Amino acid sequence: MSVGMIGNAAIAEDLRIGTQFKLMTLDPHYADLGETNSLLSHVYEHLVTQDTQMNAKPQLATSWQRLSETKWEFKLREGVTFHDGSPFTAEDVIYSIERIRDFLKPPSGGYQSYTQAIKSVTAPNSLTVVIETTGDIPTLPLMLSPVFIMKHEANGFVTTGELNAGTTPVGTGPYRFESWQSGEGLVLTRNDVHWGGTPAWTKVTFRVIESPAARVAALTTSDIDLADYIPARDVEGLKQRGKKVESTAAARSNFLQFDVSRENAPSVTDQSGKAIANPFRDKRVRKALTIATDRAFITDKILLGYGTAAAQLFPAGLAGTSANLKVAPPDYEKAKALLAEAGYPDGFKVVLAGPGGRYPGDSESLQSITQNWARIGVSAQPVVAPFSVFATKRSNGEYPVWYGGCSGEAVTFCLGALLGTQNEEAGTGSLNYGKYSNPSFDEKLIKAMNMEDGPDRDGAIAKATELVMADYPMLPLYHFHLIVGHGQKVGAYTVHPRGWTTAMQAVPSGK
Repeated sequence: MSVGMIGNAAIAEDLRIGTQFKLMTLDPHYADLGETNSLLSHVYEHLVTQDTQMNAKPQLATSWQRLSETKWEFKLREGVTFHDGSPFTAEDVIYSIERIRDFLKPPSGGYQSYTQAIKSVTAPNSLTVVIETTGDIPTLPLMLSPVFIMKHEANGFVTTGELNAGTTPVGTGPYRFESWQSGEGLVLTRNDVHWGGTPAWTKVTFRVIESPAARVAALTTSDIDLADYIPARDVEGLKQRGKKVESTAAARSNFLQFDVSRENAPSVTDQSGKAIANPFRDKRVRKALTIATDRAFITDKILLGYGTAAAQLFPAGLAGTSANLKVAPPDYEKAKALLAEAGYPDGFKVVLAGPGGRYPGDSESLQSITQNWARIGVSAQPVVAPFSVFATKRSNGEYPVWYGGCSGEAVTFCLGALLGTQNEEAGTGSLNYGKYSNPSFDEKLIKAMNMEDGPDRDGAIAKATELVMADYPMLPLYHFHLIVGHGQKVGAYTVHPRGWTTAMQAVPSGK
């Protein structure tokens, strides 16, 4: 039974959620964004979803198996109906995949990366789908986990404009679409015949409240029943007012990334202000800065305990992470010795860039790191800018070291995007702004990703992670915790590490 489902014992209660998520489109295939994935998951469902450990879990597909290196068979769930009463069949899966792969084009088509390796989709019968890929894709089920299944249309593919202009979205999900105001709110009603059981809530209303302070205020006054992305500083106040708080480490990391490619990086000088060669090309310098950074201080004092110090890209325990990578307390003497060994006994000056207000603790972390590095002779000047400005300058190569973040449906995405050698054909290095390249890591990661999903694959990914982290190409800082607050109407809420906010995660009081 799904979280938030209560069998046939329907409860006549409404749920009001205050969210930071702005739903800007009703097209479930337009853009692969948290806003879309979270809110439209009430209406639409996937063949495969992810549990709280980020593992593949059956949804509209009950099972899958490989028929060959390039063919997969998916068995579909019987007795599933769309909100208009029509049966869910293989034809709907074919329609959804082909709509993404063949019909939607940039700047829409944000899901095309999940379907570009699919050569064909066929249906031996109404409840079986065979997907043929252009190559060996051992993790196809997980790769398809973000893809929503739409009802097929006899008249061809529906356009994004038609979906946004008043066409009622029809899915198989636990809640039916009622109304929507772009960027303002979404109203849903219970799907009483959902295959997973009767949903817990009669009506669900999402109110877009962008300001964290305003969300907290609305929860405090009981204008809403649940609020997402609560700042850590507001947790104690909510508890004192009788509200409950749930949290979990996000399936992501925030980190510092180094420019390791250019011989001369911008804004790096000796202590007198004279330009010097890029010190981040030397592993000893990167290691020195890493072991001089007090990550526990950030999580304990800045994030107020609602964060986990990071030694890798996803929190330990999630699929593909290493139990061997741990965060040690700062060792300033060892860090100074490494700098001296690398030729910087007096340290150097550097600009440390980052966004302000994009992530919990972002600008405050830069200030803390600046103080850490000062203890080993590295004078860092924090430069904080709005994310759009920061991102443009980062892409233009204007920073020598900077703050960043990454999340994805699997840790392999962040490993490949951040640390894989830039290779458009291989799909690696898309977030590798520091242009780090380690052929041994590339080889190990590709080999691991080509393995069947399971413990052996997870172990191989962990080994690749250990290898690359030993080279200090980046400095993992923390996994911030996702914090959700709720009133008495909600008895329990399961926070998902991807950061989705759904009614399905909320259980009514007394249930």
